[in-house]
Amino acid sequence: MTQRFGHLITDENAKWWTLAAMCFALFMIMLDNTVMNVALPSIQKDLGASISSLEWVVNGYSLSFAVLLATGGRLGDILGRRRMFMTGVVLFALSSATAGLAPSTGALVASRVTQGVGAALMMPATLSIITNAFPPSERGRAIGTWAGVSALALALGPLLGGFLTEHVSWRAIFYLNIPVAAGAIVTALFAVRESRDETVGREIDWAGTAVLTAGLTAGVLALIEGNSWGWGSERIIGLIAASIVLLLAFGWVEGRVRAPIVQFEFLRNRNFFGALTVAFIISFAMLGMFFFMALYIQNILGYSPLEAGVRFLPTTLVIMVVAPIAGRMTDRIGPRLPIVAGLTLVAASLFLQAQISDTSGYGSLLVPFILMGFGIGLTMSPMSTAAMNAVDVAKSGLASGLLSMFRMVGGTFGVAVLGAIFQGSSRDTLESALSGSGIPASQVQTISEQLGSGGLDQTLSGLPPDVARQAGAAAHDAFISGLTTSIGISAAVAAGGAVLAWFLIAGRTPDRAGETEQPGAAEAPAAVPELARGVAE
Repeated sequence: MTQRFGHLITDENAKWWTLAAMCFALFMIMLDNTVMNVALPSIQKDLGASISSLEWVVNGYSLSFAVLLATGGRLGDILGRRRMFMTGVVLFALSSATAGLAPSTGALVASRVTQGVGAALMMPATLSIITNAFPPSERGRAIGTWAGVSALALALGPLLGGFLTEHVSWRAIFYLNIPVAAGAIVTALFAVRESRDETVGREIDWAGTAVLTAGLTAGVLALIEGNSWGWGSERIIGLIAASIVLLLAFGWVEGRVRAPIVQFEFLRNRNFFGALTVAFIISFAMLGMFFFMALYIQNILGYSPLEAGVRFLPTTLVIMVVAPIAGRMTDRIGPRLPIVAGLTLVAASLFLQAQISDTSGYGSLLVPFILMGFGIGLTMSPMSTAAMNAVDVAKSGLASGLLSMFRMVGGTFGVAVLGAIFQGSSRDTLESALSGSGIPASQVQTISEQLGSGGLDQTLSGLPPDVARQAGAAAHDAFISGLTTSIGISAAVAAGGAVLAWFLIAGRTPDRAGETEQPGAAEAPAAVPELARGVAE
């Protein structure tokens, strides 16, 4: 069969077939992210999940994805990028099937963690394979197309997810990955040529991976459970202390292993360090917003899953159009201006979203959602191009893994940090509003945990009518209070990211004499290493 269709793939068009194969896989990963957002309220109702449990459905995936991305990139460099790519696709498909069959929140989280492992093997390979296939002069265009396809998945995900959740089941959204995975495998077999880094040995930094995984997990667990366990409790203090110690130990381990997953010399390159910082910040702001807005649109504004999916289109369609344009723009003017403009628009969008009130409807979100699409589209592909053009092409797998790791860590912390802020603010507002109402403190706590969920109506039905109306109004106000506070914090983070990008990202990618396939790394000013390092769907 390879011989039969081999004439379709020539030396001239092989890079475009390769780009198509990588975009096919990226489509699957990004589709899974956006499908999940509109399905969260249905999962919450069907499995009886709290806000904290929903955070783990999201973060179980993004955390395992994040901490294994650099290892996935390293494995691709050593064992072959196409091999790791296809291994990741198979694992992702199998865990998607088990997620669709999950009988409980715990089982769903376990499947999502495994999905993250598959994605971690797959994702770095997509960008490193593209980097190997295209010369630097065309890389912005290729990565812009790559980002545009991911935006197409963002656009279709809410619609497909909303339709399946509403008319079939939220479980069906995971089964979508199986035929997409099959298509990705077939395309890769025909189109992608194997590549690896021949300059390195075969050592893998398992010790660093283990320490980083433990440190990030402890930190995220503390953020998610801090409000329910008590921020001053021994468990939370112990988790925070463990996270700090383990992350410091990670730096120590990386300086002593033969093949560290984080090569700190990369951080001496201003563009690469800046790209990592931007990756963390844009994902922190973006994923936190999508998480809570999906709950707000369905549970507060009362839209169905499909209707909610349609209402995310102003963001996702704009990303789909703008991302490829931003990639081509980066080839001409460099990455700094698009990134700074993009993060500024993201901050403006989040600021406007933070102004919603009890009487706001979807109309108040339309302009902010459009601005968010422009901001994300202008940021993502220039950020990726800045990072990948900053390192030697032989190290593209490791560099891609680091960039994706910072994106996913940023998204994980965005959901966790904003979730902690949301729960704390909404609980304080609720307790203040229901003070003196006669509702027991334990029941107030239950209402707080069920904010924005279908289970709240059942809880309120057990109260006297007048008290139930008071509690329902207080719960509505508490949700809005928590939402606006957390989104406002996210806006400040995005604005800070725009300032940092202006100083960290070079105006233009430095021209390197004679460079075609082996770009070297430009050194940053001596002050950059002192900053250590800084995000991410």
